[in-house]
Amino acid sequence: MARPVTLVTFMLPSALGHWGSGATEVRVFAVADSDEGHPTLGAALDTLRRTHPRLQRRLCDEHGGIRRHITMFVCGENARRLGGRSCALPPGAEVYVVPAL
Repeated sequence: MARPVTLVTFMLPSALGHWGSGATEVRVFAVADSDEGHPTLGAALDTLRRTHPRLQRRLCDEHGGIRRHITMFVCGENARRLGGRSCALPPGAEVYVVPAL
């Protein structure tokens, strides 16, 4: 049996766009840890680390957690309230990245 996979779109503010190869939308795949699991924000961030390492360093700290000054909204909900990196992602999830002002 194959592990579940979902396409995740990170929606970036223009200030972070140049770290994502100039794009304000970056798409990556998130793969679940097991056959019965769900793709998570952490899995999407791990893929982002491999595909866009400069961007990922702006979003995550050295331990892989979301930086304090960055808020991510998964389908309109604050990811921190949904479990942070362990937040389950629905198919076609959009993650809005909002830096602190």
